[in-house]
Parts: sequence; C-alpha cells; structure tokens
Amino acid sequence: MRQIKSVDDAKAMIGEEIGLSDWAVIDQNRIDQFAEATADYQWIHVDTERAAREMPDGKTIAHGYMTLSLIPALTKNFIDVANLSRAINFGANKVRFYAPVMSGARVRARATLLQARRRGGALLLTSEVRIEIEGERKPACVAEILGMYFFDE
Repeated sequence: MRQIKSVDDAKAMIGEEIGLSDWAVIDQNRIDQFAEATADYQWIHVDTERAAREMPDGKTIAHGYMTLSLIPALTKNFIDVANLSRAINFGANKVRFYAPVMSGARVRARATLLQARRRGGALLLTSEVRIEIEGERKPACVAEILGMYFFDE
C-alpha cells in the first residue's frame, strides 16, 4: 500500500503504478445479483442455457457497468492517505470497455496515478485503472477514476 502524507507526496507518484489487486472471480451468482440490483436482465448476462447455445464462448458475460463498479473494491488498498476523514468517488473519465468478462473469469485492477491536486480542503487524485482479465491480452475496462480525499481537521 502506497502512503500519501501530503499533496507533494501524491504529486511525486504521478506516472507510477500505485497498485495491483488480487484476482477476483466473477461468477454467475455475482452477475445475477448485479442484474437484480440494476434491473438489467439482458439474456447475454443471465440466461446460461441460451448463452451456451448462442454466445461465442458458450458463457454469459458480466455487465460492462458491473466491471466498472468493481473498481472501488479492487482498489481500496492501493493507497493510504494520512489523516483521512473520508474518501468519495468524484467521477470517471474516458471509460472504455475493450473485452467482455465471461462468467467464471478472474479479474484484477491495476492503477497508475495520473494527477494529484488540491481541491478546496481535499486532495483530488486521478488514476488510470485497468481491469485485466486473467489469460487475456486486452483489458476488460480502462477508465480514469477520480477520488476525493478529505482530511481530519
């Protein structure tokens, strides 16, 4: 875990990889739970029998936005900001989905710090996060993620 004690510490990390997560399994139950939470029941995600017949690899695929939504959990241990009172997701830029995540696949996150700056009394970090699929050359998703870190007074 990378330590950040000041804005200058963060700026010194710009261009560096700040974390690589463990692999996480994306199983059908997890995909079904996301479908339930978002009311997105498109058959390519939830109908395993039809996918076995009609999908190129015979498997369902995770929702693209499910892949994106994994980023906070996969990256939560990448940095440790000193005197942190709270952190919030501030946004995402340049989100692209390059490859589908098949049911049963394992994914991980890799992040590189792109920008660090003060925003009011907080630290705003922009990182490129790549969601990699085990055994695949192309990433599932690449996005610039903005995180806002607020300090204890």
